[in-house]
Amino acid sequence: MIHIKDLRSGLNIFKALSSEIRIEILELLATHNSLNLNEIAEKLGLTNGAITMHIKKLEESGLIDITTAVGKHGLQKICYLNDDMLTVELHREGASRNLYEVEIKVGHYTDYRVEPTCGLATKDSIIGEFDNPSYFAHPERINAGIVWLTRGYLEYRIPNYLKPRQRFSELQFIFEIGSEAPSYNNDYPSDIVYSVNNKEVGIWTSPGDFGGEKGKVAPKWWPPHLNQYGLLKMIRINENGTFIDGIRLSQTTINDIELHQNSDIRFRIGVCETGKIGGLTIYGAHFGNYKQDLIARVLYDVIE
Repeated sequence: MIHIKDLRSGLNIFKALSSEIRIEILELLATHNSLNLNEIAEKLGLTNGAITMHIKKLEESGLIDITTAVGKHGLQKICYLNDDMLTVELHREGASRNLYEVEIKVGHYTDYRVEPTCGLATKDSIIGEFDNPSYFAHPERINAGIVWLTRGYLEYRIPNYLKPRQRFSELQFIFEIGSEAPSYNNDYPSDIVYSVNNKEVGIWTSPGDFGGEKGKVAPKWWPPHLNQYGLLKMIRINENGTFIDGIRLSQTTINDIELHQNSDIRFRIGVCETGKIGGLTIYGAHFGNYKQDLIARVLYDVIE
C-alpha cells in the first residue's frame, strides 16, 4: 500500500495519474504483473520513444519500479507495480486535526504469547535461535525489526497524552504484516485478529507469507529462502466503526472501547484461534518493503 498522509506530499503521484496513457500502463501491469518496454509499447500501439516519458513519470512517482534483465536482444527494462493499493488521507473542512503520533519498534511489545514456528531478529542478527519462544523475553528483543509466530499474539502499549477537556475521536494503526509459514508461502491465508484493551475490533485475512524476491529494506544478510515482506495495512477506529484500508472491518466504534484521559491503550495483534491459522509476521523499519515500524496515531477533540 502506498500511503499518502497529506495532499501536497502526493503531488507527483497525482500528476502521474493525470494521463490516460499512464493509467493504461498501470492497468497493463496490474493484469500482467510485469512487462518490458517493448511489450508495453506493442500492447498500446505506440513506439518505445513515445512511452519513455510516461514510464519515467510513473517511476519518479513511485507507482512502478523498473529492473534490468538480460534478454534475447540485450538488456531489457522490466516494469512492475510498486504496490497494489493507494490510500490518500483527506481532512474535511472543519474536521478535527488535533492528533499525536508515535512510532513503536515491532519488538517493543509489552505482552505476548508465542508458539513455534517463531522468532525475531534485529537488523544485524537473529535473536537467540529459531522456534524458541524463550527468546521473546530477551532484552535485545526491543531492537527487533521482524517478529513472527504461528499461534499467539503481540501486544503494544500506546502512550495516552490526553489532557482534561480532550476526548478521543479516532485511533489509527499503520504497520506491515503477513502470515507465517515455514520458509515462505505466497498462498498461505491466516486470520489475524485485532483488539484494543481486550475489545476485539475485527479480523482480517492475510493472503500469504510473501517471499521469492528480496524485501526492499531487508538487510543483506537476511536469507532469501525466508519471508521477505508483508502488506502495509492501516486500521482506523472512529465513531463510525472500524476500518482497514478504508473497508469496514467491524461495527466496533471508538465509543465502544470506552477510552478516557487515564486509560491504557493496548493494541493487540494475534492469530485467530477459530479461523485460518497461518500465523503472523510483523515487519519493522529494517525489514520488508517499508522503512517504518508500528505507527500509532491518536486523534482527539477539544471539549469547549
